[in-house]
Amino acid sequence: MVRTMIVATLAAGLASAPAMAAEQYWVARDAVSKQCEVVPKKPDGTLVIDLAKKKFASEGEARKAMEAMTDCKK
Repeated sequence: MVRTMIVATLAAGLASAPAMAAEQYWVARDAVSKQCEVVPKKPDGTLVIDLAKKKFASEGEARKAMEAMTDCKK
């Protein structure tokens, strides 16, 4: 009984792991328009360039970092 509960708990935890990993944001700049934005998926490096070279846990953190970047100031 205890073994079944442990296995079920681990399975539920593993099933929810991808959903937790989806909450990542990057600060990127469009290569053509030179406009900065916060994007929910990693920039490809050709059309959208990753400026911060790191991911952020929330959109608010990414926006704050974007405002502080010299490449994003107008």
